[in-house]
Amino acid sequence: MKRSTTALLALGTVTAAVAGGVLFLGAGDGTGSPGRGGDGLPPATATVVRTDLVLARTVDGRIDFAQRRAVKAAVEGTVTVAAAEGRTVRRGEALYELNDKPVTLLYGPVPAFREMKKGHRGSDVLQLERNLRDLGYGAGLYVDTEYAEDTESAVKRWQKHLNRETTGRIGRGDVVFQPGEVKVVSADAALADQVGPDAPVLTIASTRPVVRAVLEQTDGALTARGTKVEVTLPSGKTVPGKVAGTVRPEGEDGAEGGGGQEGITVEVVLDGGSRAASGEDAEAAASVTFVSEAREGVLAVPVEAVVALRGENGGYGLQVVEGGTSEMIRVETGMTADGRIEVSGAGLRAGMKVGVAKP
Repeated sequence: MKRSTTALLALGTVTAAVAGGVLFLGAGDGTGSPGRGGDGLPPATATVVRTDLVLARTVDGRIDFAQRRAVKAAVEGTVTVAAAEGRTVRRGEALYELNDKPVTLLYGPVPAFREMKKGHRGSDVLQLERNLRDLGYGAGLYVDTEYAEDTESAVKRWQKHLNRETTGRIGRGDVVFQPGEVKVVSADAALADQVGPDAPVLTIASTRPVVRAVLEQTDGALTARGTKVEVTLPSGKTVPGKVAGTVRPEGEDGAEGGGGQEGITVEVVLDGGSRAASGEDAEAAASVTFVSEAREGVLAVPVEAVVALRGENGGYGLQVVEGGTSEMIRVETGMTADGRIEVSGAGLRAGMKVGVAKP
């Protein structure tokens, strides 16, 4: 995916700005040293403003869905109904059909790792019974960890509704457990394909939309979970979001927690969830601005207004201009962004005029 090379808006601190060759107005001792003009006034002035400063980086991204993972066949067979790409599958619905039998989605964190039948006990049995109850087959069913006669009866009623053989058992490969509803991202096995155990049949994902973007390896600090972002969607609408984590690029199983050699792929969740990305073109690029630091409502001046003070105390100052006179005052500096630097000091307020060097 093509990504923007937009530079960081921020310069860092005033010390970093000096190293970068930023031109300061002059130097003084903090007691009212004159400017460059013969009358002691600077050649130009700027206004102290109260504003928000933001350190940010903007890159291209694309709309996707969270938690991509493969669904693999549990048994050998022929795909008789392939997965429908783009479809949302819910509890009790078929993901695909194998050997003319539906492979049904049920909800739960425990994977289907065995055949389930009368006499079995375990968390997978409890999970199955909860699904039977929620699908409307809970009459006479006691929900617990034991696969007893009541469980067998409920399974038979469900199998009859699905037009399956009413064995009262859940065969290996009959169901797939997932945490919730899923979206079919791709059909990895086509109609009539022969699949063996552990062969991928389809790729699914959460129905929660996300935006994926690639950052440089040097931007690792921006990939921290919870980092705030602003996303400009293909339609031009801007929505806030936050970093959910990093993911491996496509072609590396889509698992979380990695980054390719060429960059770090991050997954961003949108405030507002599915509604935020409703109707957006998933094929078009989105613009993602990562916010690494923000200072709200601070006093700021152009970086060029800051003066390096002479003397044993050193530090920084501003040449404050009022009427036909000027005075150098000492200030503390903070973060910089977009050519402005945060300043604070006794008597400093918004609206003051300060000296700057001419461009």
